[in-house]
This record gives sequence, C-alpha cells and structure tokens, in this order.
Amino acid sequence: MNAVDKIFNIIKKNKGYITADDADRAGIARRLLSKLAADGRISKVARGVYVLPQSFEDEMYFGQYRFKKGVFSHSTALYLHSLTDRTPHQFTMTFPFGYNVNSVKKSGIIAKVASEKFYDLGIIKVKTNFGNIVNVYDIEKTLCDILRATSGEDIQIVNQALKRYILSKHKDIGKLMKYAKLLRVAPKVLAYLEALL
Repeated sequence: MNAVDKIFNIIKKNKGYITADDADRAGIARRLLSKLAADGRISKVARGVYVLPQSFEDEMYFGQYRFKKGVFSHSTALYLHSLTDRTPHQFTMTFPFGYNVNSVKKSGIIAKVASEKFYDLGIIKVKTNFGNIVNVYDIEKTLCDILRATSGEDIQIVNQALKRYILSKHKDIGKLMKYAKLLRVAPKVLAYLEALL
C-alpha cells in the first residue's frame, strides 16, 4: 500500500479527517498532506488537520486538536451533555491559569481560565455529534460553572439545564453539592434545587 492509499485509509477510519499526528504515526511525510491539499484531493481546515472536501467538519474536534489543554465548558458543555437544545454560536473552552489564550480567542473560541485547583476538577471525555472524542467538564461541574459565571448565562438556558438535570437518571446530587461547596455556589445551587424538587 502506497503512502497516498494509507492517508485515505486513515481518513476513512477517522470518519473524514486526518491530522499531521496521524500521518507521523503511520510513517507518512507531512509534506504529502500539503501536496494532496494543493491538488484539491483533501482540504486543510486547521493547522495540522485535513478533511475530504465533501466531508462535514467537526469544529469541536478540530478545536480540541488545536488546543489540547482546552476543556469544553459552560454553554458548550451543556450542549455536549444534551442539557440544552441551543447550539452554541461560539464554543467555550477553559484553560489552566497561565495558559496564553490569545490564539484561542483569535480562532473565535471563548476562552476561560481556571486555577490549577479547579481546572482538573470533573474533566471527562465525550463524543461529539460526529463521533469524535473531546474533553468536557462533567455535568455537575458544568452546572456550577454556569452558576458562578460573572458574565452570567442566559437564565432560560440555566433553568432548562437544571430541569433536565433533575429529571436525569444520571444525576448525582451529592457530587453537585460537593462541587458547589468547592466552587462557592452552594447557596445558588440549593435555591435552584429547592425550586425544582
């Protein structure tokens, strides 16, 4: 199998895309990806990410690939957890304190920063609508984050998310309250729970 065939096999296996890292692991020179893009056989959609011209682009996956330290959070996390029907106009990612977020902001992603103490809290992996794996905060951390956001989330989104959470079989009120105490939003969380339960 020649290198071009290997590239298209990887693209097929990855549901329509290949990264420069994928090429490295397969022993394929990265310049071949650039050549195929110049020939119009694949398209470059982000630094080190190529797709078939007719394929759908998984913007969340590409954002995760490009900003590996980023964790999808706030309204984007609500969407990934199916706690809102609203597709985010802009994705929101959280980064550890000290991370330079200038390139993140330039790419159109809303960048939040968290202290090391809270950055790692509740990170899980979920699949995007395209089946790719990304990092996101778990439901309980996400709910606490939106309640502590200083800019404030849309109150309708918050209400809808909390109602769906309360009805969920996967809710963990104990974990929610543990996070709420750590993140200093326990009074807000209790007020919502009392209204909804």
